[in-house]
Amino acid sequence: MATKEALPGEADVVIVGGGIVGCAAAYYLAKRGASAVLIEKDEIGRAQSGRNWGFIRQQGRHPLELPLMIESNRIWSGLERELGADVEWVQGGNLALATVPDRMALFEAWCKTAREHGLDTNVLTPAELTQLIPDLHGEWLGGMYTQSDGHAEPRKATQAFACAAAAHGVRIVERCTVESIGTTNGAVSEVATDRGTIRTRMAIAAAGAWTARLAKPLGLSLPVRWVRSTVARTTPLRKVTDVGVWAPSVAFRQRRDGTLNLGGGGWADHDVTLDSLRHARLFMPNYLKNRSLFQFHVGSPLFADAIARLPGSYGRRHPFAAKWALEPAPNPSKVKWTFDEFRRLFPTVGDMRITETWAGYIDATPDAIPVIGPVDRPRGFVFATGFSGHGFGLGPIAGRLAAELAADGKTSLDIRGFRFSRFAEGAIGEPRSVL
Repeated sequence: MATKEALPGEADVVIVGGGIVGCAAAYYLAKRGASAVLIEKDEIGRAQSGRNWGFIRQQGRHPLELPLMIESNRIWSGLERELGADVEWVQGGNLALATVPDRMALFEAWCKTAREHGLDTNVLTPAELTQLIPDLHGEWLGGMYTQSDGHAEPRKATQAFACAAAAHGVRIVERCTVESIGTTNGAVSEVATDRGTIRTRMAIAAAGAWTARLAKPLGLSLPVRWVRSTVARTTPLRKVTDVGVWAPSVAFRQRRDGTLNLGGGGWADHDVTLDSLRHARLFMPNYLKNRSLFQFHVGSPLFADAIARLPGSYGRRHPFAAKWALEPAPNPSKVKWTFDEFRRLFPTVGDMRITETWAGYIDATPDAIPVIGPVDRPRGFVFATGFSGHGFGLGPIAGRLAAELAADGKTSLDIRGFRFSRFAEGAIGEPRSVL
């Protein structure tokens, strides 16, 4: 898929970022007849979109996200047929478990929201949990289950969108670094890369955790934090369940080959960089509410970031070329914890061991919902970013909405709640997702 030839001199739309949102945007733009170029600094789906858990859930989301996720779930249900590709889509449902009354109360309250949107979400009793997953052990008060949710293989899905986009005429350029977005008279006019410049009137910023750096030279201050999440994969097991399970101490899904992807529930690491103090006041309420879930680290990312910003340095001249963020280190203590917790919950599944671990960065906003939409200036600049750790499921619809904005200037769904200007307006609420 990678191309080594010169970039095209001009395109209707340039998409920055080859994750699932950018690749979906490219696909839907091509379906609408627009000429599009997608620029990815590494390989398609290798960064955030290829490293997530693979959950595709409507369950537990912020009410603003629900209409988008319901439509995205509909897309996922027919995606393999539409793209002509295997993405390992399994509609086995999503289950969240509770051991304390406060968590059960959250589930019961969220079920009211689910009913308002016509979702098939229900609170389950301990007996119903056993019926759903007979191998599950533990002292549970109950759970919340949405049968229409599912899971898929992240990198396969991202690459499937990219291949379909390329088949419809999109130029996909990998290992190409965007260096700046040029403007003329307050509007996007070009995208400059380390391999040449493309004239365009429209740029979609879908670069995940890198998007804030892309936007800053344009005078756009996007409040995001880089949060590092660790995942582990096991040896193949007999069939445990098709359900994606989110317990307080461990989350997992079983892949088609019998292996498990294990994650640490809601825990995450934050690698301190020079950007960590920016917008600190916006992030403080969420941090104080969830401080037990975060662990802060001062180490090589901070020093690499500082060196890259020295006057005259390569990193200063090429702010998006940094390599330290491409392979973040998994947290070994969390790998051990999630493995031990899974064995505690499923003591009868037989021998298993960890075969692979990895980590990925999440671009988190203060209110934990994305930024999707245009900005006032420069005209022609569209954000599709800040998905805060739950963007894989939203990927198809987020990409489609970004494509609609680029092609038509309007969207088929209401995205006002995701506007970039909400931060300057002070219209930031506390995160309202349950998971």
